Amino acid sequence: MEKGWTNIYSTSDEYISIIAQELLKENEIESIVINHKDSAYVCWGELDVYVREEDEKQAVEILEQLKKDEN
Repeated sequence: MEKGWTNIYSTSDEYISIIAQELLKENEIESIVINHKDSAYVCWGELDVYVREEDEKQAVEILEQLKKDEN
């Protein structure tokens, strides 16, 4: 990942990563999802949500409820 970005959220469910990205977008926070899932065995691996370091605190606060709901 490029310098200046930080991973704030990881999930094994693609739909959760999409929800996270949309929540951030609604709050005008740019995000990137990196898919680390195995192409042959999609049940293995994670999807990581990255934001710019300067947006980290706000983004973590926004996604806190999503983390609670996922567990």
